[in-house]
Amino acid sequence: MITDDYVRAILEVAARDASIARILREICALEVGVRASALELVDAQLRATAAAADVLDCVQALSRDDVARAISRHLGPPG
Repeated sequence: MITDDYVRAILEVAARDASIARILREICALEVGVRASALELVDAQLRATAAAADVLDCVQALSRDDVARAISRHLGPPG
């Protein structure tokens, strides 16, 4: 289950690294279906490289519309 604390942790990382914030803005601004498809590809690639479970959890969280909206509200629109 994705909690507000989990979203806050993602936002804290974004606050420390502008490149992560920029990517999150782009991902979260995508239309729901496009975002889900793109993140499925990212997830598959990460699983193929044995990425850490917390990284995979983050990718899955970003595919949720409520999480993407919360991040977008905080970070604002891309570019």
